[in-house]
Amino acid sequence: MKNKNQIKAIKDFIVTAEKSLKNAKKLLTDLINDNELHLNKTVELDVSWLHSYSSEDSKIIEWVFTGEDMYGVDWEKYPIPANYASKSKMVQWDKLKLTIAWNGKMLYKQISPIEREITTWLLTEDKGKYQAVAQWKTYDLLTAAVTHCSANIWDNLSLIIPKWKDATFAAIDSVIA
Repeated sequence: MKNKNQIKAIKDFIVTAEKSLKNAKKLLTDLINDNELHLNKTVELDVSWLHSYSSEDSKIIEWVFTGEDMYGVDWEKYPIPANYASKSKMVQWDKLKLTIAWNGKMLYKQISPIEREITTWLLTEDKGKYQAVAQWKTYDLLTAAVTHCSANIWDNLSLIIPKWKDATFAAIDSVIA
């Protein structure tokens, strides 16, 4: 019975700590906004439609893919393996789910891809970053995606981009021979 009470007390401490962090983040955000400072957020990123919840042994966070990372409903920035994003051909603004198991293992799942279109672009490199360029736009690319497709500078690429939203990142569909 003593262990059960200790486990309950520890869970209560964790819940209280999480609430305190959430309140501190809210206060910090309000202070930053009141002083017209800017957080490092993706432009026009709306996370109000995302959810966060728990199952028996896991924390589940819905998030939106920014091209490199993901932001959850809590405005926390979560890393995503570049290989997973590249091989899954994830597109900026895709809705995903991150399940964090009790042991820390992370499981990523794409749950609502944004409507896409495929276009042709030219692969370039600027200041050590891969980009795709056309006459009117530049998209950043994940290095892992360029490597995965065995693309070379000046190759023509078939890119996947959001159809109805502006984006700064694109996914590589294929290298055009």
